[in-house]
Amino acid sequence: MFTGIVTDVGKVRAVRDTDRDRRFEIETAFDLATVEIGASIAHAGCCLTVVEKGQNWFAVEVSGETLERTTLGEWREGRPVNLERSARVGDELGGHIVSGHVDGVGEIISISSEGGSRRVKVRVPRPLHRYIAPKGSIAIEGVSLTVNEVEDDVFGVNLIPHTWEVTTLGGLSVGSKVNLEIDMLARYLARWRETA
Repeated sequence: MFTGIVTDVGKVRAVRDTDRDRRFEIETAFDLATVEIGASIAHAGCCLTVVEKGQNWFAVEVSGETLERTTLGEWREGRPVNLERSARVGDELGGHIVSGHVDGVGEIISISSEGGSRRVKVRVPRPLHRYIAPKGSIAIEGVSLTVNEVEDDVFGVNLIPHTWEVTTLGGLSVGSKVNLEIDMLARYLARWRETA
């Protein structure tokens, strides 16, 4: 489990296709002495398992399913990546409960300035839009955010300057594709309504 609070922006240092699909090596400022092989780390919202590590880098392997259903299939060397280590019991829950399972890929349709902040509007693939509500939570590229408004299949969020500057969200532009994870409670409530 994660909280959607990015703790490092890493960088893809190598990409290699393998008989197991695709392997990424990620440069990080994490203290890798405290990261075990088999540990879970969220990468732009995708929970991936550390399979190897070196000095200032670690490797993960990604299945074809994940490559098709997230933005990871487009990753190349040099790409910055939001990283978050898994939450531990007793950690501060600064964002919201995030599983690291991407529900879909959205598209940025507008970015505008509002004071020092940025208002970002995202188009969501259907039927995912049903699970997004004003003042609810959503993770974009692994970053926990509050939904400001929803109109059909488009929702808006407000990014404060800090979030814009210390995550990869500051590199977004119109047309950018982003990993989305809807609020876990919304997912289960919707499923309950479908089966009740």
